[in-house]
Amino acid sequence: MEFVMMDKKPHIKPYLYAMLAGFGAISLSIIFFFLIYRFDGFGDAISTLTSILMPFIYGAVIAYLLKPVCNTIEGFLRRFIPEKMKGLINVLSVALTILFGLLLIYALVMMIVPQLITSVTSLYYTAQRNFAKFVQWANHVEFIENNETIMSLLNSAYNTMTTNLDTWIKNTLLPSMQNIVSGAAIGVLNVVTVAKNLIIGIIVAVYMLASRKRFVQQGKLVLHSIVRPRWAQLITEEVKYADRMFGGFINGKIMDSAIIGVLCYIGCSIFKFPSALLVSVIIGVTNVIPFFGPFIGAIPATLLILIQDPIKALWFVLFVLVLQQLDGNIIGPKILGNTTGLSSFWVLFAILLFGGLWGFVGMIVGVPLFAVIYDVIKKLVIHGLRRNDELDLLSTYHDKFGDPDDDVPAAAPAAPEPPAEKP
Repeated sequence: MEFVMMDKKPHIKPYLYAMLAGFGAISLSIIFFFLIYRFDGFGDAISTLTSILMPFIYGAVIAYLLKPVCNTIEGFLRRFIPEKMKGLINVLSVALTILFGLLLIYALVMMIVPQLITSVTSLYYTAQRNFAKFVQWANHVEFIENNETIMSLLNSAYNTMTTNLDTWIKNTLLPSMQNIVSGAAIGVLNVVTVAKNLIIGIIVAVYMLASRKRFVQQGKLVLHSIVRPRWAQLITEEVKYADRMFGGFINGKIMDSAIIGVLCYIGCSIFKFPSALLVSVIIGVTNVIPFFGPFIGAIPATLLILIQDPIKALWFVLFVLVLQQLDGNIIGPKILGNTTGLSSFWVLFAILLFGGLWGFVGMIVGVPLFAVIYDVIKKLVIHGLRRNDELDLLSTYHDKFGDPDDDVPAAAPAAPEPPAEKP
């Protein structure tokens, strides 16, 4: 009797696991249906939460971009300040890092804003001067003066334009002034909100930089308390890979774009292109975007030069093509290398996908983010091939298509045969 009672206990676990699995599947189905059925409300809730946490998002981005600078300054200070004063080292490194970021922004603003005002003023007077020259030319051309048909067409066009302008002002502009004023007020409010979030974000960045090592250790404690050590190690390795990918790609791309901007300014100064500083800033900033950046920046920069000097605009297009070839073949590979490990097809796919989802920010972070996703999928595929004892397929693939730097995992060693029994 006692043997029968002990034999029934192990059979309870399969039913318990099946019951928990069924309950989990039903719960996930209900949650999935709720998200689809209430997608608009769910999106609004996410948007509201994002707007509330926007200062922390700004602070996290600022802290992540300034983290290499802070680590460099901290390593430099450790050479001169004893280890027992590590609190002072941390405070000084964070303060100098924030000061470096603020001075960098101040320098960019002082370079861009005066040049922008000068360029806009120059464009206005250039357009006004060219229009005056055209009117003067039209008045002195005898063919136009003596041709009554052309003169009547010009007069008719002028009268029509004047009438349409008066009608537009009376029927469209004046009635919509209230909407224009409210839109301007909303725009001013948005600017104030962004400025407020940015100021709070800088304060948040200070706390994050000061406590970055503590946050890392807290994350490890939480991770090891939730999952098993093997999975915790795998997740930690993937997070480190993501950090290397984002940090290396974004910081390297910023450095590459800064070099391209400086070279563009030197070239524009040598060839005496108009608005050299503003054009160089446009080329440098848009170069942060992979693949499409050079084309996005070249269009408005060429238009700026075209309005002032059409001949130099043609030479500027040729100069930008040479500069981008220099960046793509020499400067970019030296700074970035093959940091992402993605082919050109997947780079284009990532830019279009995340650019469509998140706009300008998505075009910048899309490539390293997709590289992390690609790496996770690759590891899952290798794990599945190893589990099914099909690693020969992976070796065959790498022999045909793989890159030389890719590591092909070795097949699991065969289990040793048991020793023969002695007679």
